[in-house]
Formats: sequence, C-alpha cells, structure tokens
Amino acid sequence: MWSGPPQPDQGLPPPLAAVPVPWKSTDPCQGHRESPGALVETSAGEEAQGQEGPATTQLDVLRLRSSSMEIREKGSEFLKEELHRAQKELKLKDEECERLSKVREQLEQELEELTASLFEEAHKMVREANMKQAASEKQLKEARGKIDMLQAEVTALKTLVITSTPASPNRELHPQLLSPTKAGPRKGHSRHKSTSSALCPAVCPAVGHTLTPDREGKEVDTILFAEFQAWREAPTLDKTCPFLERVHREDVGPCLDFTMQELSTLVRAAVEDNTLTIEPVASQTLPAVKVAEVECSSTNTCALSGLTRTCRHRIRLGDSESHYYISPSSRARITAVCNFFTYIRYIQQGLVRQDAEPMFWEIMRLRKEMSLAKLGFFPQEA
Repeated sequence: MWSGPPQPDQGLPPPLAAVPVPWKSTDPCQGHRESPGALVETSAGEEAQGQEGPATTQLDVLRLRSSSMEIREKGSEFLKEELHRAQKELKLKDEECERLSKVREQLEQELEELTASLFEEAHKMVREANMKQAASEKQLKEARGKIDMLQAEVTALKTLVITSTPASPNRELHPQLLSPTKAGPRKGHSRHKSTSSALCPAVCPAVGHTLTPDREGKEVDTILFAEFQAWREAPTLDKTCPFLERVHREDVGPCLDFTMQELSTLVRAAVEDNTLTIEPVASQTLPAVKVAEVECSSTNTCALSGLTRTCRHRIRLGDSESHYYISPSSRARITAVCNFFTYIRYIQQGLVRQDAEPMFWEIMRLRKEMSLAKLGFFPQEA
C-alpha cells in the first residue's frame, strides 16, 4: 500500500553511506512499501546522530592524541634502547681497540727486544770472528816463523852436506879429525842447546884457523855494543837501523864486492833474501844422465872474480836454473856473509837465548870472518 509522497517536515533522507538501509527482499517494489513509522524512526535517529557528532569527534581527537603520545613514548623507549645498545657496542669496540693496542705495543716491544738481541748476537759473532781471525793470523805468523826456522835449518844441513863429504871432509865441522891441540872446545862461543845443532853447521864452514879466545885480548867497543843492544831490543833485518847499516857498509858490502859488478849485485840480493844455493860440482867421471843445465861459466873460471881458478862449487840464484861456478875464495866470502845473516835471523826468531855480551862477541867473530874472507883468507879444503 503506497503511502504517498514524503512530507516536507520530515527532511531529506540521510546519505546512503551514513544511514544503512536494510534490504530484506530483492523485489523492487518492496522498497517503496515501507510504512510511515519506519521513516519517522529514521528521522529521529538522524537528529540524535547530529547531536552526538561533535562529542564523538572530540573523543576521536583525544584518542588520536593519546595514541600519538603512546607512539612517541614507545619510539623514545626504542631509541633509548638502541642508543644503550649502541653505547654498549661502542664500549666493547673501545675495549677491543685498547686490547689490540696493548697487543701491538707488546709486539713492538718484543720486536725491539728481538732486534736488539739479534744485533747483539751479530756483534758478538763479528767479535768472535775477529778474535778467531786474529788468532789464526797469529798462528799463521808463528807457523811462518817455524817454516823460516826449518828452512834455515835445512839450509844449514845442506851447507853441512855440501861443505863436508866423505871424500873431502871439513875438519872444522868434524873436531874428531883435528889434532888433539885443536880439537878442544873454544871458550866464549857457547850457544843455546836448542840452536846449536842447527846453527853450528851454518856458522862453522867459513871458520878459519883463528886464534882461540884465551890467547887473544878482547875489549868491547862501547859504540858498537850500544848499537847492538838497541837492535837486540827490536831485532829486524832492515838495513836502515844503525847496527845493520854499519855491518852492511863495513863488512857485507866489501865482502861481496867482486869484479863482476852485475853478478855481485844479484848475489848480494840473493844472500839478503836467503835464496842463494851453493852446490858442489859433480864429479867428471859420473855419466851425464840428466839434461845439461844452463851454465854461465866454466869450471876453470870464477864467474865472480873472472880469474882462472879450479872451481869446485857453483851457485844458483833463487829458482833460476842458471849456475855460476865460483872459486874457493869467492865461496868463502859468500859463506861468511851467509853465516852472519843466518845468525841474526836466528836472533830475530828468538832461537838464540843468550845474554847480550856472548851474542855480541859471536857477531864480532862473524864480522871478523867476513873481513878475513875479503882479504883473501879462506880454509884449505882437504
């Protein structure tokens, strides 16, 4: 039943979104068949809703404000927790950095100590190596000194073999061959027992028939003795020292000054360097098995004096294969100088352990032998 058009005092109906309209039937005609009482109720509800709208809005605003405050408080608490957590992590990292710094400092200290110990060990090794090198050099020097001593002894023995053979013995080397009056020991010429066996063969070959010390007077020359004592404190073979300079000028030079000046210079240098060799001339009856060596003179001409003499010995300079035949007089002069140098070498090497005066008189005797050999006196060979 249709109720007619709506009355003006009822107002417009609320929007569809604001007022829900229940539809109970799908019939289109039923929506227009509602009773007027329902419409009145709807209008009354809209008026009540219009009165409650501002209060509801204010309540919603308060609710929003309270929710925003809660959100702020929760965000603040969350940020505080994050800050606290970050501070904790930062503190842990600071502690880790401090621990790593301590480890680094400890490692640097250990590295410095290790470097210092390595340097100290290196210096110690270098110092020990220097000490060992110094000891080795000292041993080498001592070994060379012993080698020089052995070479001198070999030279002395060679001189003994050369100057005394069964066919031609040297009576000065073998006292048992002398007469009873000459076989007695001579005073004033004793030598240390450690050097007598090696020194006598090198000194005795040039000994002539001189007067025994108990039949001749002796007086020490103070100048010569002072020069000898100064040389004895620091023995040397340098010719610039006053003692040896005098001996070279007064004895060695004149004794080795032969007619053949060039060969004389070579002989003097070889004698001073201890590289001169004196050999006996081989018997002519022996068959020549070896290849003939270079010979710079004949057995009837002395290579140093140039005089015609029977040469029973020849000399060789250093490692040269050249030989020079010499007369007995030239051999005596060379041997006298060699004996002098052999004795002062023994003194320099510490092999002669005597007082100053006996050593001085032995050197004077050797100088006397050089003077006699220079004047032409030499022992006769049997």
